Amino acid sequence: MVAAATALTLPAMAQQNYAQDSATIKKIYDNALTSFESYENLRYLTKNIGARLSGSPQAAAAVEWSRQVMEEMSLDRVYLQEVMVPHWVRGDKEVGRIINSKLVGTADAPICALGSSVGTGDAGLSAEVVEVKSFEELEKLGKKNVKGKIVFFNRPFDNTHIETMRAYGGAVDQRGGGPVAAAKLGAVGVLVRSMTNDFQDVPHTGNTRYEEGVTKIPAAAISTNGAEQLSKLLKNDPGLKFYMRMTCQTLPDVLSYNVIGEIKGSEKPDEIIVVGGHLDSWDLGEGAHDDGTGCVQSIEVLRLMKDLGLKPKRTIRAVMFMNEENGLRGGRKYAELAKAQGEKHVAAIESDAGGFTPRGFGIDGTEAQYNKVLTWKKLLTPYGLHDIVRGGGGADIGPLKGQGSVALIGFDPDSQRYFDYHHTQIDTFEQVNRREMQLGAASMAALVYLISEHGLEGGSAKAQK
Repeated sequence: MVAAATALTLPAMAQQNYAQDSATIKKIYDNALTSFESYENLRYLTKNIGARLSGSPQAAAAVEWSRQVMEEMSLDRVYLQEVMVPHWVRGDKEVGRIINSKLVGTADAPICALGSSVGTGDAGLSAEVVEVKSFEELEKLGKKNVKGKIVFFNRPFDNTHIETMRAYGGAVDQRGGGPVAAAKLGAVGVLVRSMTNDFQDVPHTGNTRYEEGVTKIPAAAISTNGAEQLSKLLKNDPGLKFYMRMTCQTLPDVLSYNVIGEIKGSEKPDEIIVVGGHLDSWDLGEGAHDDGTGCVQSIEVLRLMKDLGLKPKRTIRAVMFMNEENGLRGGRKYAELAKAQGEKHVAAIESDAGGFTPRGFGIDGTEAQYNKVLTWKKLLTPYGLHDIVRGGGGADIGPLKGQGSVALIGFDPDSQRYFDYHHTQIDTFEQVNRREMQLGAASMAALVYLISEHGLEGGSAKAQK
């Protein structure tokens, strides 16, 4: 009889939980969409502080600003986590120029130095150009055809991908590994087509990597319009030259910080849910979509919990990671200390894909964890969160993988416009739509609330149906 009674009460309990969760999520969205606090936080971060490359005075100012913002929220704890970060400086505005062309003579080409690149020296560098679309094509050319030249990597995005992050993933290896591959064959410099699916005159920076024992050669991004022009000219005039001047350099490492604020769990304080973005940005533009929005959305998750009087069962921790763009040292340091301190993370959610309209979440976790999130799909779809998919996470939370059963979750907004602005001078406050960004913060807060209330274990494939 007891078993039968229990069976009869389970559906009623589930129904009651659904109604309560639905009502709470509605309150989260109502509050987020009628509050201007996160948008004003973004305005201050981008307009008063601006670009925040690791090691810069602006990055230090952003650390202090975010610490103060979270301290004023009367959280249970706000603290800094020390991390040594690289200090690369761009120097003078770069000069790029097609020269010695039989068709156009001399023509300016928009370029910007890739992060971590060495400079050309004050006089600049000029050399003939050889164009390639792949590393295999470069290898086939061999030293004979590459030595003394500038290698031009011109593989575009594959625009057949609906998800533009996939297109980025299929092209970005030439930015990261191009300079080393070219230097091994005797190249004196590298140009890389900007990482965007748009046709623009704006070059997109991003980090590159050097290898011990391989000559470091200057590396620059060229705008997509510039890349198109250079490629067309090379077909008819393979002997043309390109001039580039960059005065960038790497200075000694600098002490910086991850900034962390948390609300202690009321029932399971040792179980931690992280929500975060990266506080640093490239030194071009204002770092609004990348990743100012992710930071203010993460802070907004805590504000919503406090303002609505919600008492999460598990600890919620907002982390402003430092140095995602050119080193990932903040993410690595956070994971290192979490492991050393024996912390138990049940989930980590990262927002680092812009402040656009929310579409859903990518889940990198066990089948049970994924299926548990699917049980909440009916609660989330009224708010446009239709895409609950396998795979996801993020660069800063990635180092947590393998520490217990933590689920790594990437917040996925609409991706179509992200690479218009990514790593550019036009990534400014004005490009962020307030309502879209607020919807993103509310979406993250809704998922954090559900994980805090119900945990991530015990999901089943039947839950979605």
